[in-house]
Amino acid sequence: MGNTFGHLFRITTFGESHGKGVGVIVDGCPPQLALSEDDIQPELDRRRPGQSKIVTPRKEADRVEILSGTFEGKTLGTPIAMVVHNQDQRSEAYTEMATKFRPSHADYTYQEKYGHRAWPGGGRTSARETIGRVAAGAVAKKLLKERFGVEILSYVQQVQKLIAQVNPDKVKLKEVEANIMRCPDAAMAEKMIKLVERVRKQGNSVGGLIGCVARGVPVGWGDPVFDRLEADLAKAMLSLPASKGFDIGSGFDGVTLTGLDHNDEFRSRRGKVRTTTNRSGGVQGGISNGEAIYFRVAFKPTATVLVEQDTIDINHKNTKLKARGRHDPCVLPRAVPMVEAMTALVLIDHALRHQAQCGG
Repeated sequence: MGNTFGHLFRITTFGESHGKGVGVIVDGCPPQLALSEDDIQPELDRRRPGQSKIVTPRKEADRVEILSGTFEGKTLGTPIAMVVHNQDQRSEAYTEMATKFRPSHADYTYQEKYGHRAWPGGGRTSARETIGRVAAGAVAKKLLKERFGVEILSYVQQVQKLIAQVNPDKVKLKEVEANIMRCPDAAMAEKMIKLVERVRKQGNSVGGLIGCVARGVPVGWGDPVFDRLEADLAKAMLSLPASKGFDIGSGFDGVTLTGLDHNDEFRSRRGKVRTTTNRSGGVQGGISNGEAIYFRVAFKPTATVLVEQDTIDINHKNTKLKARGRHDPCVLPRAVPMVEAMTALVLIDHALRHQAQCGG
């Protein structure tokens, strides 16, 4: 069902926000990849709550445990099960939300669809579900880097109306991780942080854009017509909590150009084909063209705000709700590793599919 993602490299996530734990099962990882918890933990540390003053203060160590799929420090080619145990649940903060729906949250739709939901912490709709994705993505990133030479990097590009100046071809990890906003434009990052702090004190929230670049992707990944590489990337990104939009390359800005302006002209030098520009974002006809893949993901403001709003209860009666609990005033800093993880999961799946079909 909807909890499994991928074809040859498949993941299934499990767990709820205030349950005993959350995790993932990875099936299809090739054998003999050196892998331990130390390879997974740094990515979860980037995603975990309580890491700075502009994210939710929930205190979770998010220590991962590999339960199966490895032996003597290497993958076996069998399913890899990973789990993170929840420790800092405060379900009492959600008691009122058991019967009242947060505006623009999944409370209402889950209740209407299933007739029963895990309301503490948002249950399965919580961003805590992404722990499994990030853990699986760490495996995929390691495999992509070591066996295919592919590197993935995401960063905060925009918060509300504040836009950073970032060159996706040159941005570096140390620049992204240099501040708590994970924005490589240091001057703009400070403005973004101040904005988020101000909004947090108001009990409100803001959204923005995350940029992502994948370097080193060879020509040929992607399976048209329905499994185009950009289509699978779009599905992966729009499956993330709070995501609302996706564009690749020139994206929506490309509609203002003519074909002559937009086309990426080809050049061949010593048998190596390159394009002089990259408005295609590294994908043409649903297949990677050898250039860097870059795209953007839009995230809405967090639905849970600490200001009273009109809503309805489970009996569809009009009421009011002022949410409580610990919530991100802006999801972007913690969403950066989530975007990287989902990108890695798409790319490794297509890499393995390309090998199986074309032998390359």
